Amino acid sequence: MTRTTPSPERARLAAALRDLRTRTGLSMVGLAERTAFSKSSWERYLNGKSVPPRDAVRELCRLAAEPEGRCLALWEIAESEWSGRAAQERRTDTPAEAPTPAPEPVPSEASEASAPASRDDTHAGRKGAAVAVLASVCAVVVGGVAITLFLVLGQDAPRSSSSASPSPSATGPRCRGAACEGRNPMDMKCGVGPQTLASHRTASGAMLELRHSRTCGTSWARMWGTRIGDRLEVTADGRPRSAEVEDEADAAAYVYTPMTTTRSGSVVRACFRPAPDGREECFESRVR
Repeated sequence: MTRTTPSPERARLAAALRDLRTRTGLSMVGLAERTAFSKSSWERYLNGKSVPPRDAVRELCRLAAEPEGRCLALWEIAESEWSGRAAQERRTDTPAEAPTPAPEPVPSEASEASAPASRDDTHAGRKGAAVAVLASVCAVVVGGVAITLFLVLGQDAPRSSSSASPSPSATGPRCRGAACEGRNPMDMKCGVGPQTLASHRTASGAMLELRHSRTCGTSWARMWGTRIGDRLEVTADGRPRSAEVEDEADAAAYVYTPMTTTRSGSVVRACFRPAPDGREECFESRVR
């Protein structure tokens, strides 16, 4: 699936990938020789005509000696828009409650008294008890072996997968609440399926949005359709966070302010200052 005009999400990802490719010093042919992706594929990825596979982003980060976090966060947002997952997540922001299973019927006392246990039932009960005892013995043996391995081998002893908890990056956002203060919503994966509190079109034609993540407990603002030098500031509970359009890549994509911690009822205010000395425009909304 190929689209001729890149969305802001894809344009921002493509700009980051072009920067990485420049740092590698490799041509398109060089990228094709050192990765599993062809020259024509890299041309589409770097021009924002299509969203690259996750592995392509990771390979380019490796070649540029760049940590994967930021680019994979940009890829997550671009892929979500490209595949339509972002729109679906917004439609299903409030998950439906799982149906409550119907209680199993309870037999009456009369039916229980009139149905004596058969030999098969008695045999099944003894068999089940034997299986339970055997399972307990196996658990004790396995536990003893694990403890022995730990004592003999130290930290290199194998551990049960059930004791390992998944990392935050694998299960969702990388921060919550105060830990997100002043951080980038894309890098922290708080920008996946957020709530739009309010939007505003400026006199210069730029678009602004106030965004909120219930999962992270934060709010921020974003702008697009901007010019170099445009500035956006978001404030909640007296904590200002700002972002500026620094180059053409920023002007062609979304630009996000850092996050600020908010809760239900917080008033979030955004102020846009166009370059070079345009009139300031502000709007606000309350977290619902």
